[in-house]
Amino acid sequence: MEREQLADFLRRRREAIRPAEVGIPDGSRRRAPGLRREEVAMLAGMSVDYVVRLEQGRSSQPSTQLLGALARALRLSDDERAHLFHLAGHRPPPADGLARLARAGLLRMLDLLGDTPALVLSDLGEVLAQNRAAVLLMGDLTGFSGDRRYVVYRWFTDRAPRAVGPPEEQEHHARSLVADLRAAAGRRSGDAEAAGLVDRLLAASADFRRLWAEHEVAVRRADRKTFLHPRVGPLLMDCETLVTPDQGQQLLVLTPADAEARERLELLCVLGTEEFPTGAAGAPAR
Repeated sequence: MEREQLADFLRRRREAIRPAEVGIPDGSRRRAPGLRREEVAMLAGMSVDYVVRLEQGRSSQPSTQLLGALARALRLSDDERAHLFHLAGHRPPPADGLARLARAGLLRMLDLLGDTPALVLSDLGEVLAQNRAAVLLMGDLTGFSGDRRYVVYRWFTDRAPRAVGPPEEQEHHARSLVADLRAAAGRRSGDAEAAGLVDRLLAASADFRRLWAEHEVAVRRADRKTFLHPRVGPLLMDCETLVTPDQGQQLLVLTPADAEARERLELLCVLGTEEFPTGAAGAPAR
């Protein structure tokens, strides 16, 4: 671990980011450029004291999980992220591990979308990042582990995600999830992660086995979904999916489909996160 180099790199990257790039108002009282340490700590989900110790070269070796959080908070490129891991004394994650870290350009797009809910997902449906509006709409979906980190796995093994929408939409949503997974598994032919996920779903869910046997294949790029929100009521949302050139990550953008949904989304953004149960809204619309 190269503490001094790591400290210098983190400090310079923090100072190079404009607050607006990560959705933080610039304000008029900033005495120095870039983000404050407490803002980095907030974005990375760690203590301010640890960020200070990292920048002063006094920290213990950060874990790979902390490094991934810092990479997201500082909007590091793939090359910068690999450099961060090297400085901290870790090997950068392999290709499948990097796929679980949202790309810097997609994170910036999340910030720019403001009060428009948006998420970054892997091609297998793991939520890698959400903006504030998406968390307000559907809860925090980034904290799951194991197979539960995949939207499709939670849908077929847990009843809670289905409560997010009306019963009449559930069959369509289930079919779309399976067809999209079929397309991803086809692109990843021979890949252990994709094949293992499919095998475990086949073992866990009769409903998944039924739909998988129908061999429907479709990459979802546009859809419409009703969110039954516990605080503001139903919101009819149009869902647009933008895919990276290598098809490894997706940006899912949700926009109100009518005036009523627009008004309810605006109200939700004003109400904020007070007393909103984490992850309560289940699965995103993909």
